[in-house]
Amino acid sequence: MKWEDIVNVLIELQRQYSGVKGATIVSTEALPNVEVIGSTFFERAEEESLAAMITSLLSLAERSVIEMKKGLLDHLYVKGTDGSLLVLQAGPNAVLAVSTTKDVRYGLIFLDCKRICDKIAELI
Repeated sequence: MKWEDIVNVLIELQRQYSGVKGATIVSTEALPNVEVIGSTFFERAEEESLAAMITSLLSLAERSVIEMKKGLLDHLYVKGTDGSLLVLQAGPNAVLAVSTTKDVRYGLIFLDCKRICDKIAELI
């Protein structure tokens, strides 16, 4: 899958849901160095900063789930007063992160994000 194809998948997610403000696919293959595979965020500095935060959050969440004997991490949901961040594993070496407004319908977005993660996992 080419970079443009990944970005097109993320753009389509934003088109479907007005509450999605940005999405990114981050490679976790070479931690601690992270690579943005595709993103709809418009500022490169914002992408790189977000990628670093996402991998840190993911690492802590994975460790917490394991330590508390809750199985494997399925997804991470961080809710703020003005919106949320949804983080899902997209195969063994990538992560999808979606930034939303506070009034988005999470059930529908979550299902589409799972579908996108499955697609990305097959292609990366």
